[in-house]
Amino acid sequence: MPPEQTTLELLTATHRPHERALHLPPMSNTLDQHTRWRVTSHYIEVDGRPTVPVSGEIHFSRLPRSRWEDRLRLMKAGGITVVACYVFWIHHEQVEGEARFDGNLDVAAFVRLCAALELDVVLRIGPWCHGEVRNGGFPDWVQTAAVGHRTNDPAYLAMVERWFNRLGTELAGLTGPASNVIGIQLENELYDQPGHITRLKNLARAAGLSAPIWTATAWGGADIPEEEVLPVFGGYGDGFWVDADAPWDPTFRQHYFFSHQWDDPGIGADLREHFAGSEAEPPRSPSALYPPATCELTGGMATAYQRRPWPAGKDVAAVANNKIGSGSGWQGYYMFTGGTNPSVRLQESQATGYPNDLPVFDYDFHAPIGAAGRLAPSFALLRRQHAFLAAFGDRLAPMPSTLPDQVPVGVEDSQTLRWALRSDGESGFVFITWHQPHVPLPLYAGAQFSLSLGEERITFPGQPVAIPAGTIAAWPVNLDLAGVRLRWATASPLTLLGPEAAPTLVLAAEAGIEPQLCFAQGTVLEGPAVALGGGAYAADPTTPTALTARTSEGALNILILPADLADQAWVLDTRRGRELVLSADPLWVGADGRLAGRSPGSPAIRRYSTESGQFEEVRVAGQGPEPARRTLAAERIRAAPPVPVSFGSLSGRAAAPTDRDMDEFAEVYRLEPVAAFPAGEGHTELEITWAGDVARLLVDGTVVADRFWDGSSWVIETHDAGIRPGAEILLQILPLPREAKAGVPQAAQQRRNDADGDLAALDTVELIHWTAWREAPA
Repeated sequence: MPPEQTTLELLTATHRPHERALHLPPMSNTLDQHTRWRVTSHYIEVDGRPTVPVSGEIHFSRLPRSRWEDRLRLMKAGGITVVACYVFWIHHEQVEGEARFDGNLDVAAFVRLCAALELDVVLRIGPWCHGEVRNGGFPDWVQTAAVGHRTNDPAYLAMVERWFNRLGTELAGLTGPASNVIGIQLENELYDQPGHITRLKNLARAAGLSAPIWTATAWGGADIPEEEVLPVFGGYGDGFWVDADAPWDPTFRQHYFFSHQWDDPGIGADLREHFAGSEAEPPRSPSALYPPATCELTGGMATAYQRRPWPAGKDVAAVANNKIGSGSGWQGYYMFTGGTNPSVRLQESQATGYPNDLPVFDYDFHAPIGAAGRLAPSFALLRRQHAFLAAFGDRLAPMPSTLPDQVPVGVEDSQTLRWALRSDGESGFVFITWHQPHVPLPLYAGAQFSLSLGEERITFPGQPVAIPAGTIAAWPVNLDLAGVRLRWATASPLTLLGPEAAPTLVLAAEAGIEPQLCFAQGTVLEGPAVALGGGAYAADPTTPTALTARTSEGALNILILPADLADQAWVLDTRRGRELVLSADPLWVGADGRLAGRSPGSPAIRRYSTESGQFEEVRVAGQGPEPARRTLAAERIRAAPPVPVSFGSLSGRAAAPTDRDMDEFAEVYRLEPVAAFPAGEGHTELEITWAGDVARLLVDGTVVADRFWDGSSWVIETHDAGIRPGAEILLQILPLPREAKAGVPQAAQQRRNDADGDLAALDTVELIHWTAWREAPA
């Protein structure tokens, strides 16, 4: 374990206002005006209120159409307000002149569905997208054309113009000043062609596409035409694109610190160096025209053959919290919902000249919502942050970010507390992120903040508090609600419930930190709290605590959730209004405005009543028979012969085995046939716990799914994989030689080291049925 921090010093910061006065850029103000959205230089405004939008990436063409609504409702329940999606040219027009928009390629239907669910959309139309897709999204006939790709070569532009016109025809009437298409991204990771981005915008306009916000990725020191596009940035805490044995790169480590530098030169660096032979330009700063915005904060990470990161939930949530504290005006995640490539030969691979081999089908991405619809631990942690942004974003969005007087000296510094202040000079929020992967942080022994806000200095808490490793928090300062001033708290605001005249402030306690609250003089606090003096009180961190703070001007109800319950908290807009609901399993708001969800057992759902100050059970209807969860027998019908250490390489990176290699060298298991699936709504998953190199699932002789091993369980939705009662299900597992050049997470590497020779194991195969339920009518 790392040593504890022992020196107790005040953590000081002085509010710094915006360097420039607020102004309105042409985008969305004089050009492409919209009825709801507009951009200022300090923040995004939606429906006349400052807002921090939360966008999550989902690829409609990587999901069966029947799953769209399920995933979108889950995304909305997780706090996503804007859906971002690539439109992959290669998915739609593999044969020149035969563009398809049927089934899961129906982009117009997807946009309409988002509108019906009150979700806005950013279309990332490329035409080059990357997204770990073959040729970066170009159809083969485009990729092999004798044109200057991604330039203003007239022959190339003619091809793009035909594609954009086709896309414009599909989306006719779905973009414009009142539509839910509020953003369009042009190209992706284009670093030195600002004139080309402008030309693409003109082509898209001519095709009938429009939006109040046009964007382009700005990382890698990209030269983009700022008058035409809003720069958007990213932040990944780990990545598949560095070498298999590379240490934790500083471009990843920087995202576990608060910073006003938004550029990440590491994203796309492998392709820059591979195709152009050059690295990024010096990092660029956000434009003075717009607030800092992101489109690719890590929602997880793709798995390449040669390097296989597996970000933990807190790894994802820590990066997100850092960006909010650093002044984010737009939180955008890639991916938020995983998927599956729609057919073979559509993945990024060395066969098409790219440095990395990706799975043929798997694009789970370890996203908050996995490819099969299973929620990752990151979902609950991000959901808390998004609830905070929904409730307090109008206050937070105009607040600039201030870094403390003492900041870490570099990415190796694991002793200086990582925190930042966002404030308007009178009130604000202190953001704390004391977590990072790979290199453990010590307990920070004594944190006490001293903030200069205008003429006032606020020091809190009254006594220094220890910050455990893993803490991700946002603590309020001078928060005024309903005539009550909360001077500070050592718990994070989650949401506001009830009418403005009698609101309930919900706070989430931090694991290992006593929730303390301090009120302005003259405030009377009612409820189970211990007075500490000076207007401060301490609450029990182990149970929900309801309090009421009263002044001569009003009253504020307060609910403090213990840390474990906060991870089960969902804040949803239902027919009753904004509600706080506790559930360990997925839930959402149905078309009737009532709660709905799915559970692998009897659902246990509780709703908070602001009237009683208690959680009350939610009655459910439509639940089927007791859900099935059983282990499937697996018979090994073929052992693996000795496996080659390498199947080839490109640019020093290991190549994935071919179909022939898998058929020759993988061990094979026959899984017990599924006799029947439970009746009724819901879905059924096959969960495979295994170890090795590469696995493939075959149904009646056809490969339907694949996975590169990284230590995680492999979850497959049975219906989408074509598994039917009585079908023959075979599982191939290719052993992983100890000497093979494949970078895996630490726990997986330990299992690899412990193996006696090549590693191949099938631990368990389980069939899990999730039963759908709906809230019963009152």
